[in-house]
Amino acid sequence: MDSHNGQVVLITGCTTGGIGHALARAFAAEKCLVVATSRSRSSMADLDHDQRFFLQELDVLSDQSVHNVVSTVLEHFGHIDIVVNNAGVHCIGPLAEIPHSAIEHTFNTNVFGPMRLIQAVVPHMVLRKRGKIVNVGSVIALCPAPWAGAYGASKAALHSLTDTLRLELKPLGIDVINIVPGAIKSNIGNSALAGFNRMPEWKLYKQFEAVIRERAQLSHSSKSTPAEELAKKTVAVVLKKNPPSWFSYGRYSTVSAIIYHLPLFVRDFIFRKVMKC
Repeated sequence: MDSHNGQVVLITGCTTGGIGHALARAFAAEKCLVVATSRSRSSMADLDHDQRFFLQELDVLSDQSVHNVVSTVLEHFGHIDIVVNNAGVHCIGPLAEIPHSAIEHTFNTNVFGPMRLIQAVVPHMVLRKRGKIVNVGSVIALCPAPWAGAYGASKAALHSLTDTLRLELKPLGIDVINIVPGAIKSNIGNSALAGFNRMPEWKLYKQFEAVIRERAQLSHSSKSTPAEELAKKTVAVVLKKNPPSWFSYGRYSTVSAIIYHLPLFVRDFIFRKVMKC
């Protein structure tokens, strides 16, 4: 019998075409019981009639929605073994002009959303003295670059929270794992471009509009890592008895780690060249 049978995995942001959707399928392939969530059940309709998945509508911006889903899952399965905080939004634009509301929405989704779910599920995990919290960060937190400052800052905040949670929750029997993807082919590229198209016309940065738009489509490169590949590798890591605290994978993951350790003037020189600013 597979040792992963019966492990209940709750994943946020499982819209078809995204990393969460690929993770849901990868966990199911390992005989886990997968609670796939997104804001709209119809956005993951291809999972709807597959008995390996328990679909729930979950809005990470809502305390009530989070608590309702956690309660429903506990009533249905009796336990939650793994929580994967994957739901996130991109935010592309120059920080001096990007609407404050867009920055707030990015942090509310990418930082406070995971914390809502963590605070809702940890008391249950503590009672069982075991569980795993998986937060999906980004390599952009290692090397902040032009045009994605709000998104990068939100992921850097999530990385910092994850580091603290790892230390605080370990004595309570809970493992915390930071997943740090590189450039991954997923629908976040489409949503980034859609969000960019809703932004007001740049006044100070009009001359950079083309390169900013290009930044919004960065993960759509033909050389980007498929979401399914990241998901398979991630699930193998998370399901280990003693999982690592940090797992980074995908295009630009290695180069981002290298850039992180470079002197600032070298980093700035590289990004000015690459991002044309």
